Amino acid sequence: MTEFFEGISWLFENVLLVPLDWLRSLELDSWWAANAINFVFIIIGMIAFAYWCKQLKIFQDADDENTRSKPYLG
Repeated sequence: MTEFFEGISWLFENVLLVPLDWLRSLELDSWWAANAINFVFIIIGMIAFAYWCKQLKIFQDADDENTRSKPYLG
């Protein structure tokens, strides 16, 4: 069983987390380059939020929202 967990440890340390180690070493040279992926995710999130707000506005202007509420039985 120990070999199984050591195999998992080897997989993460030597294969799956190598890009993160590269980013960590890159941060010593250029903070902006190391955080570029974060900026990309922030931009994608801002675009998705703007699209979502636009869609909400379209439904609000068309008065097409589902405003039916369930009766309170309490």
